[in-house]
Amino acid sequence: MVRRNPYGPIEVLDQNRTPQNLVLKLTSPDRLGILARVASLLAENRCDIRDANVYGDPDTSGFFVRMHIHSYKRSLEELKEVLAPVACDLQLEASFFDLSKKLRVIIAVSKFDHCLNDILHKWQIGALPIDIAAIISNHNAFERTAKWHDLPFYHLPVARDTKAVQENRFRSIMEEKDGELVVLARYMQILSDGFVADLASRCINIHHSFLPSFKGAKPYHQAHERGVKLIGATAHYVTAELDEGPIIEQEVRRVSHATTAEEMIEIGREVEASVLSRAVKWHAEHRVFMNGARTVIL
Repeated sequence: MVRRNPYGPIEVLDQNRTPQNLVLKLTSPDRLGILARVASLLAENRCDIRDANVYGDPDTSGFFVRMHIHSYKRSLEELKEVLAPVACDLQLEASFFDLSKKLRVIIAVSKFDHCLNDILHKWQIGALPIDIAAIISNHNAFERTAKWHDLPFYHLPVARDTKAVQENRFRSIMEEKDGELVVLARYMQILSDGFVADLASRCINIHHSFLPSFKGAKPYHQAHERGVKLIGATAHYVTAELDEGPIIEQEVRRVSHATTAEEMIEIGREVEASVLSRAVKWHAEHRVFMNGARTVIL
């Protein structure tokens, strides 16, 4: 007996046709049938789901989906229109992203270059899916570094009475360069509440994970004096609460009583650089979802 496929004939995709390479992010209240509805709709519109990651949070009853899609027929804008009725019916927050368009990133840095250099290296070798639009600094120490990489450099010194002017110039550079994400690569300036609000979920910072302990100058020396055995770093979105924004990535390294303060600094810089680069990569790949004060990484 021949069994019929209840879903109709299986279409063989034309491998010689280059599809649009897209990401679909979905957030909704957790309920039955979300994936089934969305997947069926995508298939009807000749979209091939290459991979999908989902998470249902039992605490917040939130449901999060990231799909990597090849679209053989519909443009990104057409898919938005096709999905709109289903999104309304299921209370979905849905966003499509074209992976062929790299995220435009502006890096802000002060006097320490380990995070800057790590991002520049990974960008150059194609390990970070970003375009660096500019480097901004309140010092001019890394102007030559920017020129060597053929990147625009802006020296924006900060003083108490010129902070508002400096931040307005920062804003204008972001607009001029079509900046989509600001990365604070050890940028040792506190942003005003208004500027932080403008950059909501579009600004990533890195700090050592000793906080709230060992504030102020020479935190690694303070940690050494207290006999700390773990060194770590935290990458997070910037909010008005200093160093308390939603955490994207963290890492720790173990040290011992024999580790000197200088060795702790060296280890700390390695950790800070790798953690910040991973956070930037995940944001650029559209893997980060807000879940209240927390993040979901898919």
